[in-house]
Amino acid sequence: MDSRFATISHRRAIIDRKALADQLGGLGARGKAKATRLLKQALSAGRAEIARRLEEKPWQGSETAAAYAFLTDQIVRLAYDFATEHLYPVANPTAGERLTLMAVGGYGRGEMALHSDVDIAFVTPWKPTSWAEQVIEATLYLFWDLGLKVGHSSRSVDDLIRIAADDHTVRSAVLESRYLWGDEALFDEVQNRFWKEVVAGHAKAFVTEKLEERNARHKRMGDSRYVVEPNVKEGKGGLRDLHTLFWIGKYAYRVRSVPELVEKGLLTKAELRQFQKAERFLWAVRCHLHLVAGRADDRLTFDYQREIAGRLNYADRPGKSPVERFMQHYFLHAKAVGDLTGVFLAHLDEQFARSGRRFGLPALRRRPRKLEGFVLDRGRLALPNEKFFEEDPVRLLQMFALADRHELEIHPLAMRAASRDAKLIDNDVREDPRANALFLDVLTSPRDPETVLRWMNEAGVFGRFVPDFGRVVAQMQFDMYHHYTVDEHSIRAIGLMAKIERGELRADHPISTAIIQQISSRRALYVAVLLHDIAKGRGGDHSVLGAEVAHQLCPRLGLDEAETETVAWLVRWHLLMSATAFKRDLADPKTIADFVGRVKSLERLRLLLLLTVVDIRAVGPGVWNEWKRQLLREIFEAAEEMLRLGHKQKGRQHRVAAIQEQLAERLGWDESRFARLGWRLPDSYWLAEPIEVLEVNARFVDTADRDPAASRPLWTGVQPERGGTLVTVYAKDQPGLFYRVAGAISLAGGNIIDARIHTTNDGMVLDNFLVQDLHGLPFDDPHQLERLDETVTAAAAGEEPRMDRLEAKALPLPRAEAFPIRPAVFIDNKASNRYTVVEVNARDRAALLSGLAQALSQSKVTIHSAHIATYGERAVDVFYLTDLHGAKIERPARLKTIRERLLKAADCQVAAGRVAA
Repeated sequence: MDSRFATISHRRAIIDRKALADQLGGLGARGKAKATRLLKQALSAGRAEIARRLEEKPWQGSETAAAYAFLTDQIVRLAYDFATEHLYPVANPTAGERLTLMAVGGYGRGEMALHSDVDIAFVTPWKPTSWAEQVIEATLYLFWDLGLKVGHSSRSVDDLIRIAADDHTVRSAVLESRYLWGDEALFDEVQNRFWKEVVAGHAKAFVTEKLEERNARHKRMGDSRYVVEPNVKEGKGGLRDLHTLFWIGKYAYRVRSVPELVEKGLLTKAELRQFQKAERFLWAVRCHLHLVAGRADDRLTFDYQREIAGRLNYADRPGKSPVERFMQHYFLHAKAVGDLTGVFLAHLDEQFARSGRRFGLPALRRRPRKLEGFVLDRGRLALPNEKFFEEDPVRLLQMFALADRHELEIHPLAMRAASRDAKLIDNDVREDPRANALFLDVLTSPRDPETVLRWMNEAGVFGRFVPDFGRVVAQMQFDMYHHYTVDEHSIRAIGLMAKIERGELRADHPISTAIIQQISSRRALYVAVLLHDIAKGRGGDHSVLGAEVAHQLCPRLGLDEAETETVAWLVRWHLLMSATAFKRDLADPKTIADFVGRVKSLERLRLLLLLTVVDIRAVGPGVWNEWKRQLLREIFEAAEEMLRLGHKQKGRQHRVAAIQEQLAERLGWDESRFARLGWRLPDSYWLAEPIEVLEVNARFVDTADRDPAASRPLWTGVQPERGGTLVTVYAKDQPGLFYRVAGAISLAGGNIIDARIHTTNDGMVLDNFLVQDLHGLPFDDPHQLERLDETVTAAAAGEEPRMDRLEAKALPLPRAEAFPIRPAVFIDNKASNRYTVVEVNARDRAALLSGLAQALSQSKVTIHSAHIATYGERAVDVFYLTDLHGAKIERPARLKTIRERLLKAADCQVAAGRVAA
């Protein structure tokens, strides 16, 4: 009996192999169909029993994984026995008519989830005889009839050993193999030859291969154990990392089980418990995941997280939902796996060290002189004795400061000691000026603060020294916008700031690279980056609560009163610039005036831009784009001008005249031709559009006016500097045109991120849409543009969009349903001097904008501009409106009607009802 199976209680309640064998024994060669039926019933009943046990004790992950493997073993053995005893019996087998079945891979470890592959190696002494081929084929057909997903190979002993020596994947499979059924002596021969001919003398090469394989897998899976939709099996800190440790230990020391790693000195007893606890948790998650998904799915996506949190009996806590608590525990276990990996490899590192070099790690470049009592162990910062931290707990901070200052790696055993002794950090240490100065040195380092802070976080020192940060360690943000946990997001943001300061991101962020050299509050900036999200998960506005944390923490860190106020202000308003840039009309003077009224100084403006940039970029890959860059540049330059001069450099009429003069030079038209264009368009048009758009608009309108019969109402052009495709519509003004065009663009596959609506003085509409594809890139596929031309031309001619088709296409994906979003409408008559500003928050879908625009059309209002921002599953659509006479909408009854119509249009359930109908 495999040692893993010893943990399974009442095994016969899962499957009674002896009773089933007796039933199969009476069937004979013609009873294959009935045998298949009996085995299928037994497999189904066994799985149901295992699922029942898991529901009853949802944390028993390792036991459940072993139970699935045990059940599979019995089914495989019964199927093989039926094939050899009834289908192809041999009374006196020859030496060549021997066959052994080896369980390999995860199945070989005795671990399976419901839908895991059943990996089996059929091994023969020499070239397979016809009997062996018949038995293998019959057995496989029985497996397939049972619905098992079998990964199989059929090889002679010589072939298996030769291939294992050449292929590390096969080598790993054989390494984990165990006897399953058949000729046991043949299995023993495979094992003996494998250890003598394949393993002996090649441990170092195998370890290197496995570490390279692990690194490549991590990179493929996102290279962070804090990705908010982790892969339980293959992701960083997942089951495969634990398997890799066991493979390496088994290969190097020939251990047969994980507890034997303690005997070999690779893990302590406490670390063994940590290993087993993490393994049990991860297997519980994986087994529940397979049951919930109904297939082999190892990615813990948002739509599964909520259900599995419920299965594991997580409950609400103040400020944290059950799913957030579940995922925080997941990431803490993933972190534990990372800690174990470091310590484990340190021991192997010692064994395989040659000539002062270590596998997979760089050699030391220089030897620093002043190490404050720490020592170097072949290039890595190490401790002189086990009680070094206990003698002076401030050394826990000093170790990381020295690693940063001298650009050293920290020895994994020193990291182990830091993790063990982090509890020594108490209030006395937190208040110690030396400790705070060391921490601030690391945080504001000009070298690589991200890496050293991550080490500090991995060791648990970070959270102990800054308890408020400890509260957000491994805390996920349950939405489709944030890619990382709060602590990982914050550390990445600090790393991005350091890269900007070093000039490494000059091409992406030229303004930020320039202004970071001009700021006088460098320390305050880095502390603000650390603290901007520190109050998430507390149940209130994290910006307000975070500012309170800043007021308490900054003096302790050694910041003066002015720096503390700056940090608190930045944390309080760290979302101000992005919210204004992405959700307000930057051509409206009051937008800039209100923003400047909050910022008040050039220093704050520069600091806020820098914080905003790294905050957005640290959310995850693909979140930062050209459009966001353009908007942030726009608001920064407009606010900088106002702060320098106290007002806009020129009044409205002067600015319009200057823009028209610049455009006239670009166009080169005669005076009367240009004057007609200037007369037709209102001042708001000239102030709302960049000069490049004004030029293409002018040429398009001029061409259309010269030959109306031949012209089409649509012009498109990619604008890389704005990160999208400009779609311009020029047509006769008519009720509902905007919502029809918006629907047409969505039907063609476009995603509108900005819209400017202009009406000429002679009754034409000139609308400019900035459009991206569904991947956030410019909308430039020729086939899509052709479809766009057709749908927009039809919309301009008065054809209503097929809203049912649009809703059917655009209803949220199943993953988005994991996030309950109640639509909300906010109406603001103070945000603009000229317009009523309406903001709609709702679940994102392609039909949303056109549906909202239709509701506004039915409300008899004029849309002057629309601004669309998306945050994962959530969309924020903002409209600048007037009534049909150009005045603000202020009557309460009318505003109530508009709000109700927009709420109905934003509601996904209503939309789904329309499609169903």
